[in-house]
Amino acid sequence: MNDTVLTFDPAAPVRATDVALRHLRERIATAGAVGLRLGVRESGCTGYKYVLDLVGAAQTDDLPVALGEGVTLWVDPDALPIVRGTTIDYVREGVNSVLRFVNPNAQDYCGCGESFNVATEAGG
Repeated sequence: MNDTVLTFDPAAPVRATDVALRHLRERIATAGAVGLRLGVRESGCTGYKYVLDLVGAAQTDDLPVALGEGVTLWVDPDALPIVRGTTIDYVREGVNSVLRFVNPNAQDYCGCGESFNVATEAGG
């Protein structure tokens, strides 16, 4: 067993609203996961897409962020400059509900909402 304790600056590179925390906590428990992993990948016409996965364990280089009681988020270190400062929210729009990422680094969004672009300094 590895006794290494992973720590990361709790200056909150990513936050979540109370509503999002309740939703994420429920999803983690239902899936029997230990937390979530946040990353980005190139996608769509604008640039990047968020990738949020339930995980059983973090990858060794992931950066742990305690979003709230019972919710651990591991951030892909390559995604950190792009997602730093993001707030995850859970919103209901009519009969639909969705996780919404409020990212201060996002400059443009594609028309369908599939992808976003960031300032050059954040992305590289």
